[in-house]
Amino acid sequence: MTAPKHPSSQNVEIAGLSLSDKPAFLVVGKLRRPHGLRGEMKMTVLTDFPQLLVKGQEVFVGEEYQPLKIQSVRWQTEEMLIAFEEYFDRDEVGVHRNEYLFMSVEDFPLLPEGEYYFYQLIGLKVICEDGQELGTLVDLLETGANNVYIVRNAEGKESLLPAIKEVILSVDLEKREMRVHLMPGLL
Repeated sequence: MTAPKHPSSQNVEIAGLSLSDKPAFLVVGKLRRPHGLRGEMKMTVLTDFPQLLVKGQEVFVGEEYQPLKIQSVRWQTEEMLIAFEEYFDRDEVGVHRNEYLFMSVEDFPLLPEGEYYFYQLIGLKVICEDGQELGTLVDLLETGANNVYIVRNAEGKESLLPAIKEVILSVDLEKREMRVHLMPGLL
């Protein structure tokens, strides 16, 4: 079972939908501060698909999802420098300091079978192979070695499940269920 391609719950922007619905937008970055004089901004990339951020791509910024068109992108060490067609200087673009940048979920590629975006998994009912319901998948932790799913039961108790093939047996998006094998000592 391959881990989802978007790292954290920050990357699930609900945009007025219930958790089991498809979100309208996914976070692709966080704008930091203006760079230079011509309207570029430093951005921390928060997507596994930075190659989607290209000239002409429509993106959305802030809580109001203001539409913008990318003018240019380039890498500077670990951050991306991004400019938008709508802004020409650092003062204009600076209003978006520390805001999130989104793309429409429709602009993301389909993943191979067995791979999922995190927004597709959040809200799934998690069921043990013996039929016992563990709870609902509510979040994801990145640990380095493998991702870990956070599952919350009806009483609010949280369990941690490693996102590995030995534990995650199946995912059924239509039924909104994830079947798991509890290895000894896991809970």
